[in-house]
Amino acid sequence: MRTSIAWALVLFPALAFGQLKEPATWSYEYSKTEVAVGQTVDIVFHVAIEDTWYIYGNDFDPDLGPMLTEVFLEPDGSYELVGGLKGKDPKRKYDEIWEGDISYFTKKAEFRQTIKIVSKDFDGVVGEYTGQVCSEESGQCIPFAGDINLQGLTVKAAAQPTPNPTPATQPTPEPQPEATPVVTPEPEVTEPQPEDTVARTEPITAPAEATIGRKVIGTEDGVPVVEMESFLTSVDQGKERVDYWGFMIAAFLAGLTALLTPCVFPMIPLTVSFFTNKGKKGYALFYGFSIILIYAIFGAIVAPFMGPGTANHLSTEWIPNLIFFAVFVIFALSFFGLFEINLPTGLVNKMDQQGDRKGLVGVFFMAFTLVLVSFSCTGPIVGTILIESAGGQRLKPILGMLAFSSAFAIPFTLFAFFPNMLKSLPKSGGWLNSVKVVLGFLELALAFKFFSIADLAYGWGLLDREINLAIWITIFTLLGFYLLGKLRLPGDSKLETISVFRLVLAIICFTFVTYLMPGMFGAPLKAMAGLLPPTTTHDFDLTTLIRQGGNGEASFYADQEGCEAPLYSDILELPHLLSGYFDYEQAMECARAQGKPLFIDFTGHGCVNCRRMEDNVWAEPQVLRRLQEDFVIVALYVDDKTRLEESEWYISAYDNKLKRTIGLQNMDLEIQRSNNNAQPYYLILDHNEKVLVDPIGYTPDVDDFVKYLEKGMAAFEDGQKVSTAQGQ
Repeated sequence: MRTSIAWALVLFPALAFGQLKEPATWSYEYSKTEVAVGQTVDIVFHVAIEDTWYIYGNDFDPDLGPMLTEVFLEPDGSYELVGGLKGKDPKRKYDEIWEGDISYFTKKAEFRQTIKIVSKDFDGVVGEYTGQVCSEESGQCIPFAGDINLQGLTVKAAAQPTPNPTPATQPTPEPQPEATPVVTPEPEVTEPQPEDTVARTEPITAPAEATIGRKVIGTEDGVPVVEMESFLTSVDQGKERVDYWGFMIAAFLAGLTALLTPCVFPMIPLTVSFFTNKGKKGYALFYGFSIILIYAIFGAIVAPFMGPGTANHLSTEWIPNLIFFAVFVIFALSFFGLFEINLPTGLVNKMDQQGDRKGLVGVFFMAFTLVLVSFSCTGPIVGTILIESAGGQRLKPILGMLAFSSAFAIPFTLFAFFPNMLKSLPKSGGWLNSVKVVLGFLELALAFKFFSIADLAYGWGLLDREINLAIWITIFTLLGFYLLGKLRLPGDSKLETISVFRLVLAIICFTFVTYLMPGMFGAPLKAMAGLLPPTTTHDFDLTTLIRQGGNGEASFYADQEGCEAPLYSDILELPHLLSGYFDYEQAMECARAQGKPLFIDFTGHGCVNCRRMEDNVWAEPQVLRRLQEDFVIVALYVDDKTRLEESEWYISAYDNKLKRTIGLQNMDLEIQRSNNNAQPYYLILDHNEKVLVDPIGYTPDVDDFVKYLEKGMAAFEDGQKVSTAQGQ
């Protein structure tokens, strides 16, 4: 049996580093406390789910990819299963990653399994629950499993039929000895149980010798209890990086663009002249600060609605995305000159009156008036920034408004201190309207990003990838002709000549159109990832046809000395025809035989970000070449339910549970040896099972991933040189 010291050694890393996550908490109960033989009762499972996380339901195609939430009850002659597990009111969506309809739960979930009591000897149910909890915010997926041991149900004998009342006119029959009711047992119905939950009836013989990195510290009912040695040397989880700087730079550029609109540009010399004529340059500084403060406050008000739950809502619901599509189209039509979006005149006039007050209070309300008056031009730009910030990060709306307003406020302050610079400003004219029109084209193109999400979620099939590309090609072709003066919209002045700047922008537009055209034939267009519908919606994908024309098989290491053909290759595979393994011990032996470092990929069938890494990062030639040539790869699927031979089963020293499938053992290996339970998760080991560089998780930047591989390879080569020198 395990000792307290052994338990301490196992649990200390998790307690010290706090790496392991349990975003879903389970509880269960009977739907009633008393039942008679022959009656049914529901076992009610309650799941409390943390914000930003969700679990899958159990009523969609199990072969689609994600792990279904399942409950397995050990067979018992005292009760029978009635139907299957049923989830209460799950949400549903079309998932573009899995290319099918799925069900899922957020915040809380409820499942029910009905059982029929067939014997008064019933004393409870025993089993386990399994499934997967994922996060839209971090991109991590965590398989879960827990034991079920539910008792406390009072079982009464079967109810007896009530005898017919004796008519009053009939003589009372003499009492007869009470007959013992004969209960004809119903034929036992054996529900087909998932292979993963078959009860263990025979003791399992412990392995003859310990395998790599783990040791048997005892047995329970003949089953070995396995403790694994940790090879983790860093607690870096490779958390998802949020590109705040890139977002702020984009918002800052949007602020500079807003200055060139007809609502704002003419205000610059008027406002600056007021401060310089009054000799109040200090007030000009406060004026600029007030503009920044007003937008920052607005961002802070919006921020609570842009929290982690927003990201999941926007990615799973078609209604908000359809609303955003309509809003962007309205913004575009407004910029084209069809109508103007203005705030109520009374509100603007009231703020303008407050601006007449003396001192800093009056300056603040002057800034507020500018913000309101310019809304017809800045509103669509601000709305775009706020919508794009809805990605589960509450700080982004505030940072976006700070960056936008800083660019917006700079000229009012700068020109107040250096009024001579005003002479260098171009005069107002028709070119200001052209800025609005160009923004309108961009808003219209961006609108289809949201329509695409709604189209996929509801299964309309109206906006396949090639249709979206055709629309974009048309939009940017028209924009190019507009910049060349071939198209005119309301508010535009006739162009006799075009400026060099407009010519350069037209060249950029036509170049972009040329880049998009190969996408009509299946080119990946990775620069547009996330903006276009997935390639799976493309009717004619030439890239896929070419790839299918290859050999279709990966060349494994079986022809290398010391390397065996990979286990489980008949049911598992690596992407992009990469060769590798699916068993850690077998892969480590091959790595030692080939003199290469081992690259571990903790992954899962239902891991969305694992697929994103494989499609967008691993697919790059510089990554593929390094993975295939420099490393021995092992993909450890933590959610695979393939049952192993009984001789390979063991009880984990971490949670005292039986591990009898590939997925359960890989999950246990990740927890015990890496102190981590989320995927994707990558490690690079040397032949002594030492982690060469800090592990990483979801890393969508290709350059960062290449640097990680190069750093791991360099550390391995340095270690080999040291070993060689010591051997000499």
